[in-house]
Amino acid sequence: MKFRKNALAGIALAAAATLGLAACGSNAGTAPAASDAAASGEGITVYNAQHESLTKEWIDAFTKETGIKVTLRQGSDTEMSNQIVQEGAASPADVFLTENSPAMAQVENAGLFADVDKATADQVPAEFRPSTGKWTGIAARSTVLVYDKNKISEDKLPKSMLDLANPEWKGKWAASPTGADYQAIVAALLELKGEAATEAWLKGMKENFKAYKGNGTAMKAVNAGEVDAALIYHYYYYGDQAKTGENSKNVTPYYFKNQDPGAFLSISGGGVLKSSKKAADAQAFLKFITGKKGQEILKTGTSFEYAIASQVDANQKLVPIKELQAPAVDPAKLNSTKVTDLMTKAGLL
Repeated sequence: MKFRKNALAGIALAAAATLGLAACGSNAGTAPAASDAAASGEGITVYNAQHESLTKEWIDAFTKETGIKVTLRQGSDTEMSNQIVQEGAASPADVFLTENSPAMAQVENAGLFADVDKATADQVPAEFRPSTGKWTGIAARSTVLVYDKNKISEDKLPKSMLDLANPEWKGKWAASPTGADYQAIVAALLELKGEAATEAWLKGMKENFKAYKGNGTAMKAVNAGEVDAALIYHYYYYGDQAKTGENSKNVTPYYFKNQDPGAFLSISGGGVLKSSKKAADAQAFLKFITGKKGQEILKTGTSFEYAIASQVDANQKLVPIKELQAPAVDPAKLNSTKVTDLMTKAGLL
């Protein structure tokens, strides 16, 4: 998702009255005790590249339960990760949230994350966390090929994402290569198939695809008959369907499954900055959003991302995660720098 840089201005959110319960927050629903920072009127700062509406819901619920105020600074994955790396140990950020894993890996590789508290990590299954333990998954989104059901019959759909580089798909599909979403998909391909295969696929992509700015715009192009299919994330379709459906009425999502690179499940990340001066409160926020209440907010909200933690099932409108047959990818190994190099070399950036 794209956001203007002036969206980095902080949005102060008012604190709710401090709750009288002294027990720590848990999946059982007991409220954490208000911290000294909350009592003094201080709070934490979240650099957010997630859906702004979702994060605001998390913040409102967290503040109501703990009394801890949160300041939100909004931007895109790459925008915010570059900002944190540039700021280094002087960053005012306490927590970083993303839509995709490569931005988290960038900050981790710069040595700027603290370890995630064990109680938080234990709420998230291992397949939704990096092997390093320096951050954790908070949500997920599936790669899909949305296609015009009036133009393509099911038996003509590609068996693999890699087939989109074949000559028969020339001029028939779209993508948004400049976005962090798409670059995460390519990063997974690089990790799964290696550099040579990725470079060859990107060359075929350059020959075959049509570029659009934004996944939503690419889906609209399919719906309008401009192109037959688009490689995007699932939630654009489900989000539009939940509204008017006007941009997806002619569109059907197709899941590659079979551990194909096109079945990649992208992990949205959350981490606490090592430089945070309010580390306990920052860790509490990360624990809250991966806890039962935070994941229920995700499940019932309008982002249509997958809930992945605290045994909370995904929104019932979505294809269950276990049926996606996604390939196993360690999100800590998704290399955004190498991906942008390869995509630039292929003439896609």
